[in-house]
Amino acid sequence: MQNTPILALMYDFDRTLSPKDMQEYGFIPGLDMTCAEFWAACDDAIEEHGMDSILAYMLIMLEKSRGKQLVTKSTLKALGADVELFPGVHTWFERINSYAMKKGLCAEHYIISSGLKEIIEGTKVAHEFKKIYAAAFCYDQNGVPIWPSMAVNYTSKTQFLFRINKGVLDPVENKELNEYMPEELRRVPFRNMIYIGDGMTDVPCMKLTKSNGGHSIAVYKSSSEEAHSMLLHGRVDFALPADYREGSELEKCVFEIADKVAAAEKTARRHLDNYKAACDLS
Repeated sequence: MQNTPILALMYDFDRTLSPKDMQEYGFIPGLDMTCAEFWAACDDAIEEHGMDSILAYMLIMLEKSRGKQLVTKSTLKALGADVELFPGVHTWFERINSYAMKKGLCAEHYIISSGLKEIIEGTKVAHEFKKIYAAAFCYDQNGVPIWPSMAVNYTSKTQFLFRINKGVLDPVENKELNEYMPEELRRVPFRNMIYIGDGMTDVPCMKLTKSNGGHSIAVYKSSSEEAHSMLLHGRVDFALPADYREGSELEKCVFEIADKVAAAEKTARRHLDNYKAACDLS
């Protein structure tokens, strides 16, 4: 086990850290389309081609951009600067890191999103994340997207929990990810994980985290119906407003989970020390 236990916080992005889908801030207005028209075109592509919903929106982004706006890796990243974040997000990470440190933990933050990685990388908080797992394009020598390189849908999101759990963070490293690893050697136990998401597409990750001893939080902007439904059906531990400001209920909840993780780490390490001592005497 490493010296400082890790508290891993994993976030969806759209409607979790940001009030709307990221494409709705700068990208869709540049197409001279309404958001409703854009997402309807995505639904049509899903129906027509039997496509995964993530691949569908990536296709429509490219199709609808032709002749209207330049799409390159750099222009997509530049769109991130206009993405709005929920209140308190800008200072959230520093506060969580500081509290975790006081408790003898090292906080790490991860994005696990079906949104576009390039746009997330352009946001003002991108540097706060140890890893950003999201949909992405591959590009030619001019930075023009030519094919999807990664599509992260609601079920494929769960693989990234195991990557964080085992410390196999490279998204293309699959052999090591699937090899057996004893629980005591895993970099971040599930009990040290917090998953924060907003809706049904987060349910597999929320349920997996919760079922393995971690904690899941459903956040909401205004209507709490879906979040409270997930709580009542045992899919999450908490349903709270997406308010990341100092003193918010969300902050208090995460601090309380950090207290629990810190206490559990002490007893887990004491058990391991006792076990090793018993092995030495046998």
